[in-house]
Amino acid sequence: MRRVSGEEKGEEFLRWAAQAGISDASSSSSPSSPSPSSCLGNTLLISHFPNAGGRGLAAERDLAIGERVLKVPNAALLTSQTVMKANAAVADCITRRPKLSPAQILTVCLLVEVGKGRNSLWYLYISQLPRIYDTLAYFSQLEIEFLQAEDAIWSSKQVLARVHSEWKEAFDLLQEIGINPRLTTFKSWLWASATVSSRALHLPWDPAGCLCPVGDLFNYAIPGNEADEETNSQRLTDGGYDEIEAAYCFYARKSYRKGEQVLLCYGSYTNLELLEHYGFLLGSKNPSDKAFIPVESSIRCSSQWQSDAVYVHGDGRPSFALLLTLRLWAAPVHLRRTIGQRVYSGLQISVDNEISVMNWLQKTCQKALDGLPTIHDDDCLLLNKVIKLQLQFSEGNVVCPVKILQDEEIRKILQVDETSSLEKQKRSMERFRLALEWRINYKKSLLRCISYCKETIRTLKLT
Repeated sequence: MRRVSGEEKGEEFLRWAAQAGISDASSSSSPSSPSPSSCLGNTLLISHFPNAGGRGLAAERDLAIGERVLKVPNAALLTSQTVMKANAAVADCITRRPKLSPAQILTVCLLVEVGKGRNSLWYLYISQLPRIYDTLAYFSQLEIEFLQAEDAIWSSKQVLARVHSEWKEAFDLLQEIGINPRLTTFKSWLWASATVSSRALHLPWDPAGCLCPVGDLFNYAIPGNEADEETNSQRLTDGGYDEIEAAYCFYARKSYRKGEQVLLCYGSYTNLELLEHYGFLLGSKNPSDKAFIPVESSIRCSSQWQSDAVYVHGDGRPSFALLLTLRLWAAPVHLRRTIGQRVYSGLQISVDNEISVMNWLQKTCQKALDGLPTIHDDDCLLLNKVIKLQLQFSEGNVVCPVKILQDEEIRKILQVDETSSLEKQKRSMERFRLALEWRINYKKSLLRCISYCKETIRTLKLT
């Protein structure tokens, strides 16, 4: 039997999508001769962007801001509601377990469809999904330790523990449904939950959202990255479920030139959250990133802010909550009530108070950096080495990953040997690179904060 190539599978998937009513014809015009061979070609094309998300959607022609670029009808969406409506037995089993979360239910429904094989309406969609992800739940304990920062390690371990707990809670349901036993394993659950986490789009009636064929090919756009002259668009979102159209509709969030990648904003996330949900990060380009530093409870109690509001921005500036908390803490206890209104308005108390705050922040950031096993510059050198190795791997030589074994430093870090499979070496290298990039960016934020504090102190002493 002839093996079907990935390109042929992709073409078959696009034919199925066209038959399901998915179309990239704009709302203002329709193609003169709709092609049943593909749902794309009028506005969008699948393309590859090596330095910007990999496979994605490119503009087939110049696009205007606000123009509809893709429409996915309700019947093509993989939702819990659709799967349960088509299978009364599955619906009954799920209904009798009200404690399951919407995300768990959608994960179960995805596994049900996987179990149907070619009998599933979404077989061609499911067959072109990734077989493995780089989300945090896929990280091994060793790969999590690569993050180095205590807070990030703790959060990552919590992610894995939560996914495992959700699987255990749904395990008896999976067995009762009677799907293939291999689909009841944690490995299958991990894949299905990662698919839901990384690809589900918002629905107004289901917190878990939906899996949207073709629509989930859009790569991530950084929030607020639109050109200033285009901020007056009447359309404030770039995608959403349209009740009137009974379809998920996507719109150009900015003007695009032919060949440019068309992007979708998923929301604001820190780099660790992007790694948790989507398996990638933006590094220093992420305006929503945060670096958490240790703040003693005796300092925290000086204000009412939640701990997740106390952090350092990616550019090194302390968050409003952190600055406010430190200003109150550095003030005499008997004056805190009197100066509270001034502090909560974002105003300095005094030059001496502000210098004390900056000194504490500078020392705390330096202490956090000193407590990590490697320094920023060494991490950058190691990252360059990893990137070079990965570039060599991508050249098509299937034995290239064995070069990992020839680099003693990389081999020891990844704990791979001659018995490690090719795929294991490649996946471990990718997750190590992601962890390495995360910790470099974390350290960079702390270094920037130290510079910010020094400059602020210098300026204050001049006044």
